Order: sequence, then C-alpha cells, then structure tokens
Amino acid sequence: MIQRTTRLHKLVRSIGVGSSLSSSSKLRVHRCFSSVAASNAEQACEQSVESYNVKKNEYADVDWDNLGFGLTPTDYMYVMKCSNNGTFEQGQLNRYGNIELNPAAGVLNYGQGLYEGTKAYRKKDGNLILFRPDQNAMRMQFGAERMCMPSPSVDQFIDAVKQTVQANKCWVPPPGKGSLYIRPLLIGSGPILGLAPSPEYTFLVYASPVRNYFKEGSAPLNIYVEEEYDRASRGGAGGVKSITNYAPVLKALLRAKNRGFSDVLYLDSVNNKNLEEVSSCNIFIVKGNLISTPAAVGTILPGVTRRSIIEIARDLCYQVEERPIPVDELSEADEVFCTGTAVGVAPVGSITCHGKRMEYKTGAQTVCTQLYSTLVGIQTGHIEDKKGWIVEIE
Repeated sequence: MIQRTTRLHKLVRSIGVGSSLSSSSKLRVHRCFSSVAASNAEQACEQSVESYNVKKNEYADVDWDNLGFGLTPTDYMYVMKCSNNGTFEQGQLNRYGNIELNPAAGVLNYGQGLYEGTKAYRKKDGNLILFRPDQNAMRMQFGAERMCMPSPSVDQFIDAVKQTVQANKCWVPPPGKGSLYIRPLLIGSGPILGLAPSPEYTFLVYASPVRNYFKEGSAPLNIYVEEEYDRASRGGAGGVKSITNYAPVLKALLRAKNRGFSDVLYLDSVNNKNLEEVSSCNIFIVKGNLISTPAAVGTILPGVTRRSIIEIARDLCYQVEERPIPVDELSEADEVFCTGTAVGVAPVGSITCHGKRMEYKTGAQTVCTQLYSTLVGIQTGHIEDKKGWIVEIE
C-alpha cells in the first residue's frame, strides 16, 4: 500500500541559510500559513531553506512492483506566476497540495490552459535523467501562442522540471520499475468575466511515480475506430496540448471501454476517412519496411515520443512517411502501434472498424518491439545517447 510521506522519510533536515552545503542540495521552500485576521485570499508566508540528503538509492514507501498509472502525491510542486508585463518571475517549490483559484479564473470559465507530460528515469547508478524536456517546453510555447497565453522560456521550463524531480527524487522508481511522470501546467489563473484572455497566469509542475498506462500492461491493445465523434477539427486546437481537447473524448472512450476495448481511434472530421489519433497518443502502421503515421498538420498533436520514434526508425533504416492514411489501409498493415509519453510505445493487437476485427503481429520479433527497446534504452541510459536527448539532473 502506498503511504504518503510527510518529511521525505526523515531525510529532510533543516539548516541555516549560511550552511556550506552546495546550492544543488538546497531547496527553497515557501510555507504559507493562513492568518486568522486575513481573508481567505490572503496568506502570510514564511520562507525557509531546507536541504535534503536523499541518497541515490533511497526511496519513498511505495509498492513499486504494483505501480500503475494513478496519482501518487509526492512531496513538492513548483509554482511560478506571470507578472503584469507578461513575463514569468522566479518560481518556488511548495509542498504538494491544493491551490486556490478565483471562481472567475480564466481556466475554470473558458478553458484557458495547457499541460505537458514528460518523465524522469533512474539509471542503474542512481543518477536521474530527463528525456528531451526542451521539446515539451517548445511545444508549450507553441500552444500558449495559440491560446493567447504567455509562457515560460525553455530554460525556465527545464529548470522547473529539474527542481521538481530533484525535490521528489525518492519518488523516482528503481530502474526497471517505472518512471516519475512530470506534469507541467500553464493556466489562466486570473479572474475574467467576459470572454478575454486571463489577467494572470500560473505555471506549475507536479509529479507522480507511474508504470504502465493501460490496464493491459505491456499486452497488445484492442482499439475501436470511432465513427460518431471527432477528436479535433480543421482550424481548431487539436494540434496543441490544450486542456479542452481531452474531456470531449471521454464519452467515446468510456463507451469503448465498456465494450471491452482499450482505447478509441479517431478519424478526420472532414471526410471521416483518414486516421488521426488515439485518445491520448499517436498511431503508426507498419507494412514491410515502411512505417507510416498521420502528418501532424493541425488536428494531430506533434508528440515528443512520436518524433523520437520517427528519428530512431530512420536511423534503423526503415522508410518513414508522414502522410494522410486512409482507414482502409488498416486491413493491409502488418503491425500497428501507439506512441506517447504516458503510453510509451504500445503494440496494437487488433482494431475493430465497421464491425470488422483486424489483427496484427505482436511479440518479440516485431518492428514495434525493436523501436520500443531502442527508445527505452536511450531513456534509461542503457544505450548511449548520440543525439543530445538526455538531460542529467545534478
């Protein structure tokens, strides 16, 4: 059973500001205490400096062998506010907990928000690494421009992620037992009544240890082609990671799961003919030496894992095409697989379309397995990173 720690299992020790510990071993934590005389919106904050002396292989009290993809609250989250001139100020680490929002906040009333997903991994030597966080930072900037929001710089984004991981290092699973999923959020936190951009923005980062996204674990997925609902439309926000893209897929997703399927594959909203995305991941089909995936041209999210798999596949001498893929090509494919930060590289065992079930090759001797093994090898430090994808956390 997962138990919440309150002080990093006695690994956190208070020190003075003048301590000789290096800056990398210090956390600047702001604890806020509600004042009796203050209103609900006002707090008096006491700043303190704490160090953590967590050894490389010391862990939180988690049953790592039975870890799924659910929220396991960790100890710290990172918070940064946007100033009046549209730039983000220095952020800070706070204890993980609820946040206060005005009922008129832009994110609550008009859905002005974005999120990202990335992961931290523990190497065999205990060191922690990130995988291509710069790509998430740039994707958030692109999405923020579409949603009329200011965004953190790439350096601010990566620094926030690093601090969050470092502060929660005992929650990073042992090698081979999962990863620390990191969720950066950018929200319109200021109050606004009329339809307009929020007057204030908050960037925050929290984390949770995770393992397999699907209940099937590493078993092949069974996917249903959705014919009634669309995921995104031309000119909309399907190509950015807006929070508004996800709740609308729940109806079709829950219906499919009630029928025994793992997930839903959406078609284009114009002709209901070409493959687009699965609910929370990109899709690839394999025919011989050719790997094809729908082009990310506005209605499809340009996934970081998607991009990485394309590069790895080309390095392995596969032919890769980004193009419109008619749904009829599903019946001709040798393999199908999905990619995403949360799902990794997931093999698809079958797809049901128009009442017809199509089955695909899975197992050890597949393109999917080869690509998955290479990607995970790089992400976990087992394969040398020759592309500059890995970021060490010091």
